[in-house]
Amino acid sequence: MKKNYDDIINLPHHVSDHHKPMSRLDRAAQFSPFAALTGYEEAVEETARRVDSKLEIDEERASRLNQALYWLIDNLNTFPQPLITYFIADERKAGGQYLSERLRVVKIDTYKRLISCDDGRKINFDDLYEIVTD
Repeated sequence: MKKNYDDIINLPHHVSDHHKPMSRLDRAAQFSPFAALTGYEEAVEETARRVDSKLEIDEERASRLNQALYWLIDNLNTFPQPLITYFIADERKAGGQYLSERLRVVKIDTYKRLISCDDGRKINFDDLYEIVTD
């Protein structure tokens, strides 16, 4: 009975005249894992990323916001810096987040319903949650 490879086992190892041998690093790279589902990890992370829903404003909070806005309008010449809590919608999924920042108010446009700050930021009245004027 003939054993496997008996006819070639003692032949010299072939070395190509046209191609130089592959480095160990390149040879190992052939067998490294690959991402069969490109973008899958990013999609899972995006799905897991938490966003908040925009809260509904009740009449009492709306009244306090209106009072604070009137106070800001009356005191614009002093460039007030109230603590403003407002909602920022997320660009990639439904919802967003609330930020509380002390901002220098430079203009209030009641027609467009915007608060303009000295850093160029504009906050829509509909996104306001709280204004603390101190």
